Amino acid sequence: CLPGSLEDPKTVTHHKLIHATSEKVLTDTKTVLEENIQDRDVLLLIKKRAPPPLPKMADVSAEEKRKQEQKAPDKDAILKATANLPSRNADRTVAHHNMRDFQTELRKILVSLIEVAQKLLALNPDAVELFKKANAMLDEDEEDRVDEIALRQLTEMGFPESRAVKALRLNHMSVTQAMEWLIEHADDPTVDAPLPGQTPSEATAEAGASSAEVTAGPSSEEGGEEAKDELTEIFKKIRRKREFRPDPRVVIALMEMGFDEKEVVDALRVNNNQQNAACEWLLGDRKPSPEDLDKGIDTNSPLFQAILENPVVQLGLTNPKTLLAFEDMLENPLNSTQWMNDPETGPVMLQISRIFQTL
Repeated sequence: CLPGSLEDPKTVTHHKLIHATSEKVLTDTKTVLEENIQDRDVLLLIKKRAPPPLPKMADVSAEEKRKQEQKAPDKDAILKATANLPSRNADRTVAHHNMRDFQTELRKILVSLIEVAQKLLALNPDAVELFKKANAMLDEDEEDRVDEIALRQLTEMGFPESRAVKALRLNHMSVTQAMEWLIEHADDPTVDAPLPGQTPSEATAEAGASSAEVTAGPSSEEGGEEAKDELTEIFKKIRRKREFRPDPRVVIALMEMGFDEKEVVDALRVNNNQQNAACEWLLGDRKPSPEDLDKGIDTNSPLFQAILENPVVQLGLTNPKTLLAFEDMLENPLNSTQWMNDPETGPVMLQISRIFQTL
C-alpha cells in the first residue's frame, strides 16, 4: 500500500496495531522508534469492534414511554386520580383494638385446647414419664440461669454475689452495664431488695420442690388413678413454671411513674412485656383485663369445633410437645415463631391459624 493512502492499515480507522509481547496498542501519530519497536517484533493487525449503532428516535421514544408507564405516580398524580373519591378517615385506635382482639381470641383458643390436650394425654400410659422429662427440661430454663463467667468477674471485683446476680439480670447479663449499676446503687438502701415479681426464697423453694417432684415418681404398684393424679400435678407444675415473668427493668421504669407494682405486672402480662403498650393500658380502659387471659373459648362455637375436627390438630393434641408449646405461647407470645418453625408443632399451629382466619 502507498504510505498515506486509504489502503494503508495505519490510517484505516476500523483496524488497530498491537505489539504482541507488551499487548500495547500502537498510536498512529508516533513513529516506530517512539513506539520502541525492534526487529523481529511481532505486531498484530486487529479489526476494531464496530461501535453500537445510534438508537433510532422511534426506539428512544418507545423506551421513554415504557419507563414513564412503570414509574410510580407522584403525589399530584395520586391526588388528581382520587379527587372524586369520598373522603374517609381511618381510625387507628380501632385497628389497634382489632389486633388486640385477635390476640385475645387466639389466646382463648389455646386455653381451651390445653384442656383438651390434657384429657387426651391422660389416656396415654407413658404420659407421666414423658412429662417428667419435659418438666426436667423446663428446669433448664435459660431465663433462670446466670452467666457464671460474668458473675465471677463481678464477685472478683468485690461485689456480693446476690447483688451481682441482680445487677446482671437487670442488665441482660452485660458485665459493663451491671458494674455501672452496682456502682451507681452502692449507697441505695433498697439495692438488695428482690426484683419485682420474683422472690429469691420462693424461687429457690420452687426449684427444690420441682426437683423433688420430678425424681419422686409412682411405684409400680400404684394404679391408674394415682398415675392420673400425678399427671395432673405435673401439668400444674409445668403451668407454674410457665407463669409470666415481667421484665424487671420495665417494672421499675413504670413504678417510677407512680403505678402500683401489681398493676404494672398486670399491664406487662397483658401487653407481652412491651413498655409503651403497658403504659397505654395503665392510662386507658385496661382492656382486656388479666382475668380475660385465663378464659377459654366457647367449646360449642363453630370455630372451636372446626379446629377440633381437623385431623392434623387431633393428632397434634396427643403429642406432649404440643401441650408444652401451647403453654409457652400463652405466657410468652413472642415465642410463637419458634413453635411455628418446629417440625412437630408447626403444622398444628398452621392449621389453627388457617381455620381462625377462614372463620
